[in-house]
Amino acid sequence: MPSDFLPRRIMIVSDAWTPQVNGVVRTLRTVAEELRAMGRAVEVVGPDRFRTIPCPTYPDIALSLLPDRKLGRLIADFAPDALHVATEGPLGMSARAYAMRRGLGFTTSFHTRFAEYIEARTGLPVGPAYAWMRRFHGAAQGTLVATPSLREELAARGFRNLRAWSRGVDLAQFVPEPREDWGLPRPVFAYVGRVAVEKNIAAFLDLDLPGSKVVVGTGPMLAELKRRYPAVHFAGERHGAALARAYAGADVFVFPSRTDTFGLVILEALACGTPVAAYDVTGPKDVLAGAAGTVGALGEDLRAAALAALGADRAACRAYAERHGWRACAELFASHLVPFRAAKAA
Repeated sequence: MPSDFLPRRIMIVSDAWTPQVNGVVRTLRTVAEELRAMGRAVEVVGPDRFRTIPCPTYPDIALSLLPDRKLGRLIADFAPDALHVATEGPLGMSARAYAMRRGLGFTTSFHTRFAEYIEARTGLPVGPAYAWMRRFHGAAQGTLVATPSLREELAARGFRNLRAWSRGVDLAQFVPEPREDWGLPRPVFAYVGRVAVEKNIAAFLDLDLPGSKVVVGTGPMLAELKRRYPAVHFAGERHGAALARAYAGADVFVFPSRTDTFGLVILEALACGTPVAAYDVTGPKDVLAGAAGTVGALGEDLRAAALAALGADRAACRAYAERHGWRACAELFASHLVPFRAAKAA
């Protein structure tokens, strides 16, 4: 539950940080900006401050090498009122160990289904990975999760001290106009995001749909998907106004992932007036709670959902997104933080 603790100096430690492009980075960067605008001092420590090596099977992700000593100095020099450990990578493990050795309180967040990602890449079962993550987060005074259904799933797996923390969307950047003129037969069905195995993009590209398919983004599966689907338009990576135009230029945004914990891109698409089609799973069903049928469609038949979403009202999509601003997200994040001093039982 949110507390009356109001930290003025907040440190966030994250293995996901710029120049990576993903929902975790966008969330943390925007929340940090909002907190600073609210008068808080915020320090984000990412891999850009350390020697790194590429992550196996995903070289775009940098893993920090032996960060303990330098990270300890950064924490001590900044002297935070609150420490938030955002990820379970080398930096997250180092920050967790620093706090635990000193009996200091901290929070974590569950952004990524690493167990399922490992299974998708290696075939290894999810059980051992979830056991490790349960221990990792169990040392914190609270673990922030994005959706009610994810909270229920993690609680069923033995996670404790789970706290609700939703997401927001930049309503000034993601707007319905102007729309990209793809120069392709309509309707245009688009996917925007990382091009990686866990995103299940082939489930979208295999669909028998009218018009055209567009993929916006880059990642380790890009070359393979280009080879397998020559009729698909691969638009590459986009940012800022060009990204907003890409969302707005689609007739339907198709989100084929079954493993995302939220799906920030869903809110971005809706803010651009584009209806969403997705599986009825954690993430999409939470973001579209009570609005499926008005701003998009959910279901186990992704083709049927994509076709149904064509009939959604684009003005209603924008209006729904306007209920999800970043300021409220940042305020909720801050309310869950705990004092960076001797930890007490939650």
